[in-house]
Amino acid sequence: MRFARVGEPGAEKPVVVQGDALFDLTPLTADIDGAFLADPSARARVAVALADGALPRLPADDSRRFGPPIARPHALLCIGLNYAAHAAESGAASPTEPILFLKTPNTLCGPNDDLVLPPGSRKTDWEVELGVVIGAPAYRLKDPSDAWAHIAGYVLADDVSEREYQLERPGGQWSKGKISPGFTPAGPYLVTADEVDPGNLGIRSRVNGEVRQDSTTADLIFPVEFLVWHLSQYVRLEAGDLVLTGTPEGVALSGRFPYLADGDRVEVEIDGLGAQSRSVVAGTDD
Repeated sequence: MRFARVGEPGAEKPVVVQGDALFDLTPLTADIDGAFLADPSARARVAVALADGALPRLPADDSRRFGPPIARPHALLCIGLNYAAHAAESGAASPTEPILFLKTPNTLCGPNDDLVLPPGSRKTDWEVELGVVIGAPAYRLKDPSDAWAHIAGYVLADDVSEREYQLERPGGQWSKGKISPGFTPAGPYLVTADEVDPGNLGIRSRVNGEVRQDSTTADLIFPVEFLVWHLSQYVRLEAGDLVLTGTPEGVALSGRFPYLADGDRVEVEIDGLGAQSRSVVAGTDD
């Protein structure tokens, strides 16, 4: 099942997606949030409502905006250097345990919203990533295999990063380069866990039509279930939280490609999870 949220920022409506058709979920839930995702009967209720014709179909509209497919999560947790080739191009050794950093939930935006560069930014970079959406609270899980019961589904995301802020002015932590507005486009869809094999997905990015990243989640150093288990040893994961699992090689930080500039177009995609296309716009202090 595919869920989405459509409408203007702050006024998105929850929908279920079937083919090209969008069906309004507001008869069943106010939003795609932690309460909805944690409800074990939610998908069954949606399926029944669809079969009964109880969910209004939205009119076709190619100009409709997709927002992030989950309402603002409690936490947005990110894993660094989780593909060996990306670690190498970053000049780092492959980690022996997951590297954790945090993004603020207000960085979340729609999959095709403009990417506004921080004023004066010289080193804004793209990072296509598989996002894991938590579906039930998880704390101190006993084994990685226990993680599957706590995963609602998966989203496409781009962990946009300003490398000067991240690496040249870090103050001991990466988050300065990760938390500008719009630095976490997600979606267009939340695809439920029963429809996704997270360990075998093609993952790609392009800038101005030229391929930058082309890999597979089979190359993750720490797989999805291990990451959820590992994080649960340190933090109570809540339903609706988003975990970004790392990016493959092919980013501007490698030195092989220029950083993003006004007028560029960034496209990212993951098999089965959809695609994003964003225009890069210079930011101002106004």
